[in-house]
Amino acid sequence: MVFDLDIIKKFYQGYAAKIEAARKIVNRPLTLTEKILYAHLWNGNATQAFERGKDYVDFAPDRVAMQDATAQMALLQFMQSGRSKVSVPSTVHCDHLIQAQIGAIPDLTRAKSQNKEVYDFLASVSNKYGIGFWKPGAGIIHQVVLENYAFPGGMMIGTDSHTVNAGGLGMVAIGVGGADACDVMAGLPWELKFPKLIGIKLTGKLNGWTSSKDIILKVAGILTVKGGTGAIVEYFGEGANSLSCTGKGTICNMGAEIGATTSIFGYDKKMGDYLRGTGRAEVADEADKLSENLTGDKEVYANPEKYFDQVIEINLSELEPHINGPFTPDLAWPISKFAEVVEKNNWPEKLEVGLIGSCTNSSYEDITRAASVAKQATDNGLSTVSEFTITPGSEQVRYTVERDGYLKIFEEMGGVVLANACGPCIGQWARHTNDPEKKNSIVTSYNRNFAKRNDGNANTYAFVASPEITTAMAIAGTLKFNPLTDYLTNVNGEKVRLKEPEGIELPVKGFAVEDAGFQPPAEDGSKVQVEVSPTSDRLQLLEPFPAWKENDLKNLKLLIKAKGKCTTDHISMAGPWLKYRGHLDNISNNLLIGAVNFFNDQTNLVKNQISGNYGPLPDTQRAYKAEGIGSVIVADENYGEGSSREHAAMEPRHLGVKAVIVKSFARIHETNLKKQGMLGVTFADKEDYYKILEDDVIDINGLEQFTPGTPLEVILHHKDGSTESFLVNHTYNQQQIEWFKAGGALNIIRKEFESR
Repeated sequence: MVFDLDIIKKFYQGYAAKIEAARKIVNRPLTLTEKILYAHLWNGNATQAFERGKDYVDFAPDRVAMQDATAQMALLQFMQSGRSKVSVPSTVHCDHLIQAQIGAIPDLTRAKSQNKEVYDFLASVSNKYGIGFWKPGAGIIHQVVLENYAFPGGMMIGTDSHTVNAGGLGMVAIGVGGADACDVMAGLPWELKFPKLIGIKLTGKLNGWTSSKDIILKVAGILTVKGGTGAIVEYFGEGANSLSCTGKGTICNMGAEIGATTSIFGYDKKMGDYLRGTGRAEVADEADKLSENLTGDKEVYANPEKYFDQVIEINLSELEPHINGPFTPDLAWPISKFAEVVEKNNWPEKLEVGLIGSCTNSSYEDITRAASVAKQATDNGLSTVSEFTITPGSEQVRYTVERDGYLKIFEEMGGVVLANACGPCIGQWARHTNDPEKKNSIVTSYNRNFAKRNDGNANTYAFVASPEITTAMAIAGTLKFNPLTDYLTNVNGEKVRLKEPEGIELPVKGFAVEDAGFQPPAEDGSKVQVEVSPTSDRLQLLEPFPAWKENDLKNLKLLIKAKGKCTTDHISMAGPWLKYRGHLDNISNNLLIGAVNFFNDQTNLVKNQISGNYGPLPDTQRAYKAEGIGSVIVADENYGEGSSREHAAMEPRHLGVKAVIVKSFARIHETNLKKQGMLGVTFADKEDYYKILEDDVIDINGLEQFTPGTPLEVILHHKDGSTESFLVNHTYNQQQIEWFKAGGALNIIRKEFESR
């Protein structure tokens, strides 16, 4: 089945003309990124050239994708919009709520029972509003999208930061919050600041143990977790063309870890092969006709420094396998140096668990490469010393690799196959341990490795590597093992050297599946009833946030001054909290419980300025709300890094926080704050962060004349009676200022609909 073929054909019919119009306006050769962006302007053909990193632009995405954890809040918001049906093709994917405990079948069975209320809600909302529904067990959203929906030259937004995975199939795919998704599903334009462009030229060809995963691990080490902020990364060169489509997807997927808006590769034969291999030959045929416009202009790639804001070159022939971590995905180590670094830093040498799969690395090629390593182990009298888990990315991949005998290889080695879901990657892991605070190491082929991310243990040192390196290290049971140079000893005392992994990009017999897990919506959803129990602890209908009171913010208490890294995992944890993603009040009880308090270096312990006592952060904020007192969150660099979860913006808004002042924001989180009517500003002088004291009362002036580009003033009233002031900057344009004044973008959408 080919989804949306008529829509794709219609888009392709007008694509070349839109590119030509853009080329005339810009008056120079175009990158692939620019072609796709200009081809998706809300107002049609380009009439002006946009300035990168400055101009806000309205776009018309082709589709919306949502995973079950974020879909709940996105659809609860959409239900307030007044629309009877989504305006663009949209899907919901049930992948986040399945906890890994024992194995695929029992875990999925338990999840269907425990989450029945949420699954029924999502299925009924999807049925009512014309949304495709992928049932629990169908697979991880990004793998399912790549297999079924992504197409070269398209534009998609998704309520998950790893939506960017679809860039592996030549699509501009961008992670957003649920409010953005709500806008697009309601038929409104989607706003984005026109991104800067980073070009990455790949030369040479991967060989041996090195894989596509190692390219993005290397790039993360170069650009760091915020080096891609505000930019789209475009890969090109002979090395790019040599990579499999799913390998390209892996690279784009982890582009979220460098803060990039998205990443993308140009259309090539590998993409065409993948489209045909996944039953979409008609799409490949159409793309072939437009191939020159589904990649950057030749002049761009011949002289990239003229057309990109930054250019990086990587020779794949010389690239080593990498292992990144711990605690951050940009701490990159070539494998030849890793054992030495482990020793030097006294990281736990013993490898407790190796985990492969996830949305990042669960393709047929990934599984076969890892299985080739596993088979060598069993053939040579070796088995895993560490625990070992395998997470297939979709039911189609799982069914096919089982048919072809690869899952059996893993099981013979001692591996456990988990459900087709996110599982341990997002903290949905009931880890087998007698000491949940034990200092230990794990290696995964996932994308993120923040503290507590996988198992809730701050003492778990999580490292990220390719599936084949992860498999080899699980066999060895130690972080110091280098499969490129080291030997293992089998049960007979013989020395064994693992050979280079071998993989197959696409199954020789083709993909197969009995039930992919897709449920189409009703033709007429008007009679479908969506009910939410008022006593449910999992779902809660939303109440509109209050509008701005048209005055400056006065007498605000400092809620927390967060120290160091403060990701969306710190602001709104996943793991056991995922079950409350559809209940704003309940999930608000995890607000910032992972953030480190600057004044005592502890988590979830802040001073209540009313009582003078220290207590949990959510309790403190609820006390302020009960007294009608507003508060301020202060934080460091790249605040809101990580997931697209808008709960990290909605929770403080719901509990009465009035403003967030930081050194810098991650892109998605800053947008989420704006959408929810929250004030998010940055220090004009970052050193002013240190002026804020624990007992400060804070005023923010200038909102009565809130205008684009004009700084606001912060006044600190210290406990000793003295005051200090400094300026803060903002990036609000006029439309976003209207969101703030209205109390949130959704309030404007609702009002517009009611006035019709």
